[in-house]
Amino acid sequence: MRLILMRHAKSDWSILGDDFDRVLNGRGRDSAKALGDWLRSKGYVPDEVLSSNSARTRETAMLVGFDVPTRFARELYHASSDRMMSVLRSATEPCVLLIGHNPGIADLAGRLVRTAPRHARFDAYPTCATLIADFEADSWDEVNFGTGEVQDFLVPRELLEA
Repeated sequence: MRLILMRHAKSDWSILGDDFDRVLNGRGRDSAKALGDWLRSKGYVPDEVLSSNSARTRETAMLVGFDVPTRFARELYHASSDRMMSVLRSATEPCVLLIGHNPGIADLAGRLVRTAPRHARFDAYPTCATLIADFEADSWDEVNFGTGEVQDFLVPRELLEA
């Protein structure tokens, strides 16, 4: 099983209103597109997307650009790592892109892998940070914390500055 774990791209704080309705800013849109291109170039193509249903996570999912079954789940909005794991266990495909929010997404990333990647930004899990982790399991029900093997980790700044 393979998990692509992504924090939503950078949102626009200049628009007043409810946190749930905040959309991406220009840098966030560029980051989401760049991450989608990077994922495709590396062969990290999901079979299914699970995403929070907030405006910024929906927009991130749209801009990474995978034409696969996608479920926007209210229970992923500002979810804890335990809640995210519960939702992940409902996935049906072998490669899942899960898009969520901090602090839960950073906590989930740290708890899922055996050994964290040697990356200065892993613990902070900045906007649009993306972890690729593989699991020796036949279904998501069999996946447990501390069993993932890191395949890759990237933050969008590394792509946009290249």
